[in-house]
Amino acid sequence: MSEDRAVAMVARIARAMVEHPDEVTARVADDRGEPVVDLLVAESDRGQVIGRGGRGAHALRTLLRAVTGPRSQGGLGLRISD
Repeated sequence: MSEDRAVAMVARIARAMVEHPDEVTARVADDRGEPVVDLLVAESDRGQVIGRGGRGAHALRTLLRAVTGPRSQGGLGLRISD
């Protein structure tokens, strides 16, 4: 799966998790030399995406790993911010 499709997938899933889906954006960014999906959500929705105990964020990272491969082999990571 291409990076663009992986980013679109993460954004689509995040929009389903939040109360302000129109404020969700995702893009590929650079984090210390490695590509990551930079997921931007409304400040009030950040906890919804991260989830209890980080389960939501972990699930999104697992999906990214499944479609792009592990980060050690050039796959995408995930960074959630508001």
